[in-house]
Amino acid sequence: MLQDKNPSKTDISKLGEFGLIETLTKDFKIKNPRTVKGVGDDAAVLNFKDKETLASTDLLVEGVHFDLAYFPLKHLGYKAAVVNFSDIYAMNGTATQLLVALALSNRFPLEAVEEIYEGIKLACRLYEVDLVGGDTTSSRSGLILSPTVLGEVDKNKVAYRSGAKPNDLIVVTGDLGAAYTGLLVLQRENETFKANPQHQPDLSPYAYVVERQLKPEARKDIPPLLKELDVQPTAMIDISDGLSSEMLHITKQSGVGAHIYAEKIPIDPQTILTADEFHISELTAALNGGEDYELLMTISQKDYEKIKHRREFAVIGHITEDKGAYLITQDNQKVKLKAQGWNALKS
Repeated sequence: MLQDKNPSKTDISKLGEFGLIETLTKDFKIKNPRTVKGVGDDAAVLNFKDKETLASTDLLVEGVHFDLAYFPLKHLGYKAAVVNFSDIYAMNGTATQLLVALALSNRFPLEAVEEIYEGIKLACRLYEVDLVGGDTTSSRSGLILSPTVLGEVDKNKVAYRSGAKPNDLIVVTGDLGAAYTGLLVLQRENETFKANPQHQPDLSPYAYVVERQLKPEARKDIPPLLKELDVQPTAMIDISDGLSSEMLHITKQSGVGAHIYAEKIPIDPQTILTADEFHISELTAALNGGEDYELLMTISQKDYEKIKHRREFAVIGHITEDKGAYLITQDNQKVKLKAQGWNALKS
C-alpha cells in the first residue's frame, strides 16, 4: 500500500551521523524568542525566564506503535511530533522546542528519512515549535523515533492530573473514538492487500477516521481559549490511551470518583458508522480506543456558564466524593470504568 516515491536512494552511511543531521535539519527555521541556540552545538540554549518549563517525551517503535505497511513516512514524522506537543497542551502550556532522537536500520535510505523529517518540519511550522536538537544512530530492529518536547506555562496556570475536586464538571474537547476506528480500517485493508496485492483500497468513505489515526492534531487552541474565557482547569490530561484510562488517571491522582454519562460523550457520525461495520460499539471505541489526542479536563461548576456555548467543549459528567469511576448508561445503569485502552507493554 505504501508507494516508494524516491526511485533513487542514497546510502546514509555515506553521509555519516553529522552529515545526516545537517542534511535533515538545514531547512528548519527558529521562530521562538525563547530559543537562543538550536541545532549545531553540544546542547540547545533556551531562556524561559519567569515561566515554568515543561518537558515530555514519547517513544515510537516500529511494529509496536506503527506499521509502515500502511503508515506513510511523512505522516509518521508529523504524528511523532504532534503527539508530543499534545502532552504540553495537556498541562495548559505552550509547546516551544522539539528534540528528535532517531534509530534506523540500513534498509532506510536518506530519502526515506527525509520524508519523516518533512512531516516533522510541517508539524513544527504549523504548531510554531523549534527543532533544536536530537540524535541519530543505527538500529537492528527497525525504525525507532524518540521525540522530546519542551514548553512553557505561567506559574499559576499549570494544570496537573491531581487537582480534581468533588462536584467539578468533567469536560472533553472534540470527539472521541475516531482514531481507533480508523486503525481498524487500515488494518483490514492491509490484510486484504497481503492476500491480494492487486487490491487498491478505497478509503474515501473513511476519510475522517483514517486521518484521525494517520495525522492527528493536538489541541493547541485550548490553552489560549481557556485563558480568554478565564477558566482554569482543576485537572487535565490528553486522551492518548482512551477516555476510561485517562479518567482513571485523574480520579486516582486526585483521590476522587467520577460519573460519566454515555449519551454525553461526543462521537462523530462516521465513527459510529465505522464501528457498526466492525460490529463494535462506538462507546467501546470512545472509551478504550485512544489516540484521539483530545483533552480531558475538570472545571469548577462556577465556570460552566463560560463554556456552555462553546462548541470546542462537551460536559460529559461530574466528579464525586466517593471513589470509583463509573459510566452511567442511557438506562441509568452504573458500569465501572476499566483501563482497557492500548498497553504497549502487553503482548
